[in-house]
Amino acid sequence: MAKPDASHFYLTTPIYYVNARPHLGHAYSTIVCDAIARRKRAMGIDTWFLTGTDEHGQKIERSAQLAGRTPMEFATAISAEFRALWDRLGLTYDDFIRTTEERHKRGVQKLFATLRDRGYIYKGSYTGQYCVSDELYVDGPPGTLCPNCGRVTETVSEENYFFKLSAFERKLLEFYDANPYFMQPESTRREVISFVRSGLKDLSVSRTSFAWGIPVPDDEKHVVYVWLDALANYITALGYGSADPAEQKRFERFWPADIHLIGKEISRFHCVYWPAFLMAAGIAPPRSVKANGWLLFEDTKMSKSIGNIVRAETVDSVLGADALRYFLLREIPFGQDGSFSFDALVRRYNGDLANGYGNLVSRVVAMTHQNFLDGIVPASSEPVPHISDAAEALIVRYFELFDALDFSGALRELWQFISRVDSYISEQAPWKITSIQKALGNLDELRKDPRKMAALKSDGQDLGTILYTAAEAIRIITALIYPILPASASKVWRQMGLGDIQDAAKHAFLTNLAWGGLKAGTKFGEPAPLFPRAEKDAIERMQNLENENNKTAVEAAADKEEKTVAPAPAPAATSVAPTTATRRQTRMENEKLTQTTAVPHENSKPVETGKVHSVPEDVASARLKTSPTEAEAGAPASTDEGTPQPAHITIDDFAKVDLRVAQVLVAERVPKADKLLRLEIDLGYEKRQILAGIAQHYEPEKLIGRKIVIVANLAPRKMRGLESNGMLLAASLPPDGAPVLAGFLEDVPLGARLK
Repeated sequence: MAKPDASHFYLTTPIYYVNARPHLGHAYSTIVCDAIARRKRAMGIDTWFLTGTDEHGQKIERSAQLAGRTPMEFATAISAEFRALWDRLGLTYDDFIRTTEERHKRGVQKLFATLRDRGYIYKGSYTGQYCVSDELYVDGPPGTLCPNCGRVTETVSEENYFFKLSAFERKLLEFYDANPYFMQPESTRREVISFVRSGLKDLSVSRTSFAWGIPVPDDEKHVVYVWLDALANYITALGYGSADPAEQKRFERFWPADIHLIGKEISRFHCVYWPAFLMAAGIAPPRSVKANGWLLFEDTKMSKSIGNIVRAETVDSVLGADALRYFLLREIPFGQDGSFSFDALVRRYNGDLANGYGNLVSRVVAMTHQNFLDGIVPASSEPVPHISDAAEALIVRYFELFDALDFSGALRELWQFISRVDSYISEQAPWKITSIQKALGNLDELRKDPRKMAALKSDGQDLGTILYTAAEAIRIITALIYPILPASASKVWRQMGLGDIQDAAKHAFLTNLAWGGLKAGTKFGEPAPLFPRAEKDAIERMQNLENENNKTAVEAAADKEEKTVAPAPAPAATSVAPTTATRRQTRMENEKLTQTTAVPHENSKPVETGKVHSVPEDVASARLKTSPTEAEAGAPASTDEGTPQPAHITIDDFAKVDLRVAQVLVAERVPKADKLLRLEIDLGYEKRQILAGIAQHYEPEKLIGRKIVIVANLAPRKMRGLESNGMLLAASLPPDGAPVLAGFLEDVPLGARLK
């Protein structure tokens, strides 16, 4: 791969799937890119920062149908929320692409035609398994679980165009060997290489079973496979496929991309399919793909289905966008999973920002105003080596860590320097000198008397040297922190009388950052709080905002159900088959889903939900409960007679339970588990596996085709080596608690929500 031209830099976020509103996980990836882009620009490098939304595919078509909108209306609404949030957070993207734009369609069709003309695409047919959640073809028989998300795949049979991916196995491995830093972190590199070495099969790159996508050129009954469509955004946004000379020039200038920043769950698409597509088209592959980890909340991947989503707006409203940026980049080592909690956020904010950087700035600006007329920065008699030398070393080390995307390490080094400067001020105790000075008289007059001036020095340093040293250290700190805390750095820069830091960045102020840049005589602005300390109620306020947001979403969903059909979470993205990682990845799928929407069968109509099948008289007083687990199934059953009534719950509590209509596709006994059945069920918008402790009461073959009610948003649980994604609903009959499955008299569509 050609050596990169240091005069320009191109980086991209993943384009975000419009099946869900943006949350903190989306914000993390985009904030990382924004910090990189700001630093590159401040180094005088012509930088292009791209983000956007992925808007095609079967999931979007189904979700839009349920929401009562056209796919374009649905995609436009969610895409607008992403863009609005990025603007609210002050992110400096140069372009926001939507895959529904004409420029993108034009470029995708050119890429497809080029691949076909060069002999890498041919027509065939496909019968096999397909995961709608991941838009992924999966090898295996019917009922095979998706290797990414763990959900049951659908069987599809259709005419397709195929890409000769098998022809690139050796070429990709050679490319990886020649470019050892193409994939990072190392875990991603190992995983991808292992996948390629296991053998590559030709890849279907078109679909005919739905219409929401970009038509294949000269064969419009086909639409381009969503991953070929989506990945092409990185070149179509630069002008690939355009006849405009200016756009062509931009493509030539910035491609290949220096960094594709992605979530680790989509590494295969970016590190295998994408470079193969580009090689086949005669286009250079990107220079690197960097995969960030997942953002966990209470050790669980943020997921709508289990209600642990945190919105970036919540943190911004209470503590500001810079607090969020700092926490994410300091707390989460890039490439690894990281935990988020409101407690940890507030601790970092108060400890590092309010008591650390903010306090240092406030005390130095205040002391300068107290001791020097109009806050004029004093001259230093000489540098203080243990501060100035440390600052010079910090600049080199900080840039090294930043460029390696070790933001956490870079910030740790920076805050160690902040502590050093704080300690320096405390050791020199300039307030003592101030007291002596007041007793002796005017400082300008005192400077004429060497004997009196000697009394105004601490360890040989006069007040001017101490405050200049501290102020210059703050200038260095602020310049370094600018890409991560842009709003706060801008305030400090102005407070120090240095003007607009954005203008300084445009003039590449980081290229010549060195000790001694603060000129004596610079006039400081008035002291002003930078990071007001977060009080005890900050956590409660953020929690309340999240609760209110969730409540509003639930009410909106209920209103939608009254007017159309019941909405609910639809899946989206990834995991590995049954392990602890599987649980996290399965939950992660819900990131890409509509806020509260699910997807019914194509022919379903609006119906009233919640009308439970009438039951025999001896069942009428039975209590509805979820199916027992294996352990519960073996325990003595208790009746509800003579037992205390359960505690009351609020409507908000009930709204958290997502009850859905499903149909049993497969039912079979679990080996060596007398009480468990393994069910594969169809929710209309997805298929999934659940385990139920009803084997002693229902014959498996008699359940196939039956409509049931399940708790759809129960956290996944593993039993007997199998993962259960939900629980079915049944009445518990006295005296032994025998289950009777809930059902319906009406023809209720799959995916309908009970309320």
